Amino acid sequence: MINNKNSNPYKTIGQVARELNLIDKKTGNLQTHTIRYWETQFKQIKPSVRAGNRRYYSEKDFEILNYIKFLLKEKGLTINGVKKILDNTKSRSIDDDANLGVYRTSLKNSEIIKDKVKNISKIIKELKKYK
Repeated sequence: MINNKNSNPYKTIGQVARELNLIDKKTGNLQTHTIRYWETQFKQIKPSVRAGNRRYYSEKDFEILNYIKFLLKEKGLTINGVKKILDNTKSRSIDDDANLGVYRTSLKNSEIIKDKVKNISKIIKELKKYK
């Protein structure tokens, strides 16, 4: 039997940080502390803790972390804002949303959202002129 590292459904905190591109630009160090902090803030992240207190993240955990990163870093939401969004998914399961691609952000979708935000910002600026 060939031991293939990629066949393991769980990822270490270092692997997750690398895949999420959570890397300090100055030092090049992985920002695993960011993931640990997010664990304290978002109850949806539930890594498996094994021998030596090592964290292992499932694909579901990774998808949630990816979504959290997107909302915080790219959309500029606050921790509380992201909590509200994640809490509002109670009516559906996270697995259902992940299967629908909700937690996977594509460049195309990001660009569409950015354009919509720009348009809304322009409209708001125009409306402020009339106050």
